[in-house]
Amino acid sequence: MVSRPEAPIGPEERAAAAARSTWTSVVVNVVLSVVQIVVGWQTHSKALVADGLHSMSDLFADFVVLVANRHGRKDPDEDHPYGHQRFETAASLVLGLLLLSVAAGMLWSAVGNLASGAPVPTVHVAALWVACGTMVAKEALFRYMLAVGKRVRSSMLIANAWHARSDAASSLVVSLGIVGNLLGYPLFDPIAAAIVGFLVGRMGATFTWSALSDLMDSAADHDEVVAIEATLAGTPGVVGVHAVRTRKMGDMIVVDAHLDVDADLTVEAGHAISVAARERVMGHHRVLDVMTHLDPWRAPPAR
Repeated sequence: MVSRPEAPIGPEERAAAAARSTWTSVVVNVVLSVVQIVVGWQTHSKALVADGLHSMSDLFADFVVLVANRHGRKDPDEDHPYGHQRFETAASLVLGLLLLSVAAGMLWSAVGNLASGAPVPTVHVAALWVACGTMVAKEALFRYMLAVGKRVRSSMLIANAWHARSDAASSLVVSLGIVGNLLGYPLFDPIAAAIVGFLVGRMGATFTWSALSDLMDSAADHDEVVAIEATLAGTPGVVGVHAVRTRKMGDMIVVDAHLDVDADLTVEAGHAISVAARERVMGHHRVLDVMTHLDPWRAPPAR
C-alpha cells in the first residue's frame, strides 16, 4: 500500500523560506566572526581567530544560496525551457566543494602544527567561553536551517545547514584545543582538528557527488517514483502505467511515462486522460513537468 503523497511546497513559499533562513545565517555569521576574531586576538588564541575567519567564509556560502534562490525561481525562457531550478544543484555543488576546501585547510593546518613543534602560548580562559558559545550558536543554526530545508525539500538549504554543522564541529575542535592548551597538552588541538577535518571532508564529498549525480540526470528516489506511478495509475481512464522515467531538475522532478488507455477512445478523450494524469501528478508531487505517451489497450478475448 502506497501512502498518500504530501502536497508539494509552492515555489514562492520555498523561495521565501530560503531567503529568511539564509539571511538569519548571514546575521549570525557576521556577529560570530567579529566576536571570535576580536576575542581571539586579545586572548592570544590563534585557533579562535582561525575559527572566526572560518565563520567569515560562511558568508560566501550564504550569498551563493541567496543568488541561487533568486535565479532558480525565474520563469522558463528560450534558453532554459524547463526553468532555472538547476541553479540550486549548482549551488549545492559549490557548497560541497567549499566543505572540501575547508576540510583541506583544517587538515593542512593540523599537520603543520604537528610538524612544526613551535611553542604554543597559553591562552586566556575567555577564549574557551567564546568557542563554546560559538559551538552552541552554530548547532542551533544548523538545526534551524535543516528543519527549514527538509520542510521545503531544498537540497541547497540542507547542504548549507550541514555547512553550519561543520562550523559547529570546527568550534568543538577549537574548544578542545583551548582546553588542551590550558591543561598543558598543546598537541590536542591539531590532532582533534585533523579528525574533524576528515569528517568535514567526507561530508563535502557526499554533497559534491550528490550534486554531480543530479547534473547527470539521476532518477528520483525509488519510493517517490513508486508514488508517482500510483498517482498516474489512479487517474480515471488509465488502465496501466509503464516505462516511467524520472530525472531531477534542482529539487523538482521531470517525468516521462507511458499510459495504457482503451484503444477505442477518441483522440480527444485520450488527450483529456493524459491532461488529467499530468495535473494529478503535478498537484501531489514535487514534479515540474510530465510528458505522457498513450498506448492503446484492448482487453484479452474471453475464453
